[in-house]
Amino acid sequence: MASRTPDWMWSDALSMLERAERMHRRFFEPGTAEQKAVWEPPVDVLETEHEVLIFTALPGVAPDDVEAVIEGAELVITGTRVLPTELSTAVIHRLELPQGCFRRRVPLPAGRYNNVRRVVTNGILIVSLHKV
Repeated sequence: MASRTPDWMWSDALSMLERAERMHRRFFEPGTAEQKAVWEPPVDVLETEHEVLIFTALPGVAPDDVEAVIEGAELVITGTRVLPTELSTAVIHRLELPQGCFRRRVPLPAGRYNNVRRVVTNGILIVSLHKV
């Protein structure tokens, strides 16, 4: 006796295919960096008495390939993560780290900031905003 796949599984599969197709089309559309961003890096935001610290996980991203600017009440982090050239001929068995353009808008605690510092350590971009 042949078993039938439940209708909900078929519906979920079609929905996933539709989302993948939309993402594929969006990736190859011309547009601004914000429109092209395909992933958002995870962040931690910590506040001390004297500063706000934003930790952004960006493994494999060169510091020169990242821009961090304050726009209004947000810190906007943008850049691109690309596969290393030595992997261009490799057989990929698993690829979980996102590739391509990224953009992350991080709401900042209310206040004014100066002495903005940026450092990359162990794949983490640390932006330090000194409170005025």
